[in-house]
Amino acid sequence: MERISYQDIPDGMFEKLRDIEDYLENSSIELKLLELIRLRVAQKNGCAYCVDMHHKELKHLGETELRLSSLCVWKETPYFTNRERAVLTFTDSLTKLSREPIADEIFNPLLDFFSKSEICYLSLSISQINTWSRLMKTFKFEPGNYKVNN
Repeated sequence: MERISYQDIPDGMFEKLRDIEDYLENSSIELKLLELIRLRVAQKNGCAYCVDMHHKELKHLGETELRLSSLCVWKETPYFTNRERAVLTFTDSLTKLSREPIADEIFNPLLDFFSKSEICYLSLSISQINTWSRLMKTFKFEPGNYKVNN
């Protein structure tokens, strides 16, 4: 049962967050990678609503069942590229923050695949889905109802 319904959310709140999503989706980072980040963060945060949404979005983008079902154990599988592994390592680290800065061993591999401006987009993307998942866990939106827009 929802704690806070869509109608209870202050005017403009989701719209401002959606503006950031639009900004990210118009960046040089491809949508499929953004969705992979979003699903991984949702898994790490235990956000059922976001897991449902981003699993469906990735399916719609052509992601395979094998990779979708293996994302939660990505480190133990051969299904992800070195580029994706660098992003997923960064995603995991930025989602579960420690008191220390992001280690060079986590940051530096990103430089093999991304420009510094793209790393900024990745950082914002990870931060953004962390915001969404925290809102959904607070509001308790019901998973399973999300529909992909074509």
